[in-house]
Amino acid sequence: MNEKWLVGIDLGGTTIKMAFITQYGEFITKWEIDTHKETIVTDIAKAIDTKLSELDMPKSKLVGIGMGAPGPVNMATGLIYEAVNLGWKDYPLKSHLELETGLPAVIDNDANIAALGEMWKGAGDGSKDLICVTLGTGVGGGIISNGEVIHGINGAGGEIGHITSVPEDGAACNCGKTGCLETVASATGISRLAVEALQHSSKASILRDQYEQTGIMTSKMVFDALAENDPLAEEVVEKVAFYLGFALANLANGLNPEKIVIGGGVSKAGNILLNPVREQFQRFVFPRVGEGVSFTIAQLGNDAGVIGGAWIAKTKL
Repeated sequence: MNEKWLVGIDLGGTTIKMAFITQYGEFITKWEIDTHKETIVTDIAKAIDTKLSELDMPKSKLVGIGMGAPGPVNMATGLIYEAVNLGWKDYPLKSHLELETGLPAVIDNDANIAALGEMWKGAGDGSKDLICVTLGTGVGGGIISNGEVIHGINGAGGEIGHITSVPEDGAACNCGKTGCLETVASATGISRLAVEALQHSSKASILRDQYEQTGIMTSKMVFDALAENDPLAEEVVEKVAFYLGFALANLANGLNPEKIVIGGGVSKAGNILLNPVREQFQRFVFPRVGEGVSFTIAQLGNDAGVIGGAWIAKTKL
């Protein structure tokens, strides 16, 4: 009865996911609030107080807050170096959050806490050495070694999406470089590769018919076409699998992980994506490293961030 709860928070551009979670990683309750850029911290503080009131619990029930935020984070100070979509630059999130809520807080990058969530209660299954890559609109990631996230000297460790995968004549990336993994393995990257394939091929394809009718191309359309043995979709996915498998093999050679967890919207393709990626990975990985690693699809979905937030509150506060 006297067990204290952890507060997990995952800050997104449109919603803020929040949860009260036990020390064992079980949900007490979870909810979302809208993201209003000007009032993020005060909105979080009010939401915590409101939820405690609904549950008839005192604030002393809470150990503290673990929160994921977009962009590189200084773990020591809780400073967000830059979160472009929120308009933050050198923003002292930790100190503001602690002031408004009256609770101790620890802040990390959102992709890192998702990786920690998968490690603790998801596909990582307790593995202490894992790579988590999130294939969504962009490509995010978290690298965990011996149970600790790799942050690097200025909080930008684990930027898997910005591994250069196309060294020459690659597509422009939002980071300012060209040829990043994000440009060829994200949902938007896969869509772009499919459109390019249509333009450079005369092959009959389900995708050609759909694109000519609607002017729309999505990664889901590509994987749906592949499921129907569409040759052009197969060509596109083979290219994606090559880039992703190659990048993950080189990362794995440095880390020697037990698991590689693939999440994000693109991962919903399941084995139709996982199998060719695994094949390319084994082609490039150091054999001894390849023997020790297993691939798996992320299990926690949108809950990964709040569970990872609870984990850092549990272990760092």
